[in-house]
Amino acid sequence: MKKPRLVLLLFALFAILFHSSAQDRPNIVFILSDDAGYADFGFQGSKEFKTPELDKLAKNSVRFTQAYVSAAVCGPSRAGLLTGKYQQKFGFEENNVPGLMSKSGLAGDDMGLPLDQKTVADYLKEQGYKTALFGKWHQGNADRFHPTKRGFDEFYGFRGGARSYMSYDSENKLTRQEDKLERGFGNFQEHEGYLTDELADEAIAFMERNKNNPFFIYLAFNAVHTPMEATPEDLEKVEGLTGKRKTLAAMAIAMDRACGKVLDRIEELGIDRNTLIVFTNDNGGPSDSNESLNDPLSGTKANHLEGGIRVPFLMSWPGKITPNIVYDHPISTLDLLPTFVTAAGGNVNTVEGLDGVDLMPFLQGKNNGKPHEILYWKKENRGAIRFNDWKLVRFPDRPAELYNIKDDISEVNDLASEHPDKVRELYQKLFDWELTLERPLWQLERRFEGLAAKRMDTYRKHK
Repeated sequence: MKKPRLVLLLFALFAILFHSSAQDRPNIVFILSDDAGYADFGFQGSKEFKTPELDKLAKNSVRFTQAYVSAAVCGPSRAGLLTGKYQQKFGFEENNVPGLMSKSGLAGDDMGLPLDQKTVADYLKEQGYKTALFGKWHQGNADRFHPTKRGFDEFYGFRGGARSYMSYDSENKLTRQEDKLERGFGNFQEHEGYLTDELADEAIAFMERNKNNPFFIYLAFNAVHTPMEATPEDLEKVEGLTGKRKTLAAMAIAMDRACGKVLDRIEELGIDRNTLIVFTNDNGGPSDSNESLNDPLSGTKANHLEGGIRVPFLMSWPGKITPNIVYDHPISTLDLLPTFVTAAGGNVNTVEGLDGVDLMPFLQGKNNGKPHEILYWKKENRGAIRFNDWKLVRFPDRPAELYNIKDDISEVNDLASEHPDKVRELYQKLFDWELTLERPLWQLERRFEGLAAKRMDTYRKHK
């Protein structure tokens, strides 16, 4: 055989093997809702909210009953899941709020995910994945923080933390620059339809363009975050509810429909057997502002009771994990990065400071232990720690509270006075962890801290 022909044959064989290897790696679709109530899904037991598409996904998924976020508000929660690290390690401790000046003098647009932190998209790009973000970013408005500079090949969404679901025009006026709808970098143009539907359509178009190579989609809905805006057609589908709760239910219908469109297209493209799908929420529902329900949990967005930090969580990967089962041990959204990157063929053992773990060994029966024996939360001098079934909640202005989460999911029975030794033990563990953290890069003015305190007091009604 002539040498050139041999070279061509070897090259062809290498190309076939490489293509096969690429196809063996799963597509990854990560869907994140925003400010949804823990109880406001059919698969979570709701009789009021209609979520048939996500209910269908739940039947094909592992449903996690003790899934936690790393923060009780949007910005730091997303910083944690994007990096796989407690965000306090790099100073992203509270929301970045455009238009405000922090106590350190840092302007709102300059509050963002530090540039020395790699994201899950960065790691997946290294594995040859095409990456895209559709929807809400909320990791910094300045150009240097832009998604296309943080590992995402494509971006269609907005830089800020919340915006209208309708197009901005002469009647629905744009008031904040970070609310602009953007395609790629710096290309701003308003959409025509309801934004939740538009984001799903963009995700579908991306899948169609990349169906022959592994891809990662971060579909970050702003639904069901305020403003409370639903279409008349979706409002007509809601029965028995009034006021904000009716609007919220209609917004949930739209988000569920959008999820269904994406999930159906995955199947139609014939890539469902090789696609890892996760659906979860970024923090607890803010019941005081959108009338979401976190039952049976006490608490709400912005505080460290279970209702602020425990979230619905579904994971599906056909042929890799058993569908329609319940997993009861605590997990964290910090686990997303190591789970995704490992599934993609990467080695997370080289990631310095990683706090999440790969969930697959636990779900596949290769590891019968718990993914996390201990979890932490902190915002300024408020904090919480969960150690096995015990949870301590620390306040700036009252004694700490102690709960046994296994026996008391609603955090009704404060056991601090009965177990002072356990209080001291958990206080010490929380303090030791805090000593490893960086100082916050920004802290907002005190007027915003009152909101969290108000919410905490309001949701003591559960007690």
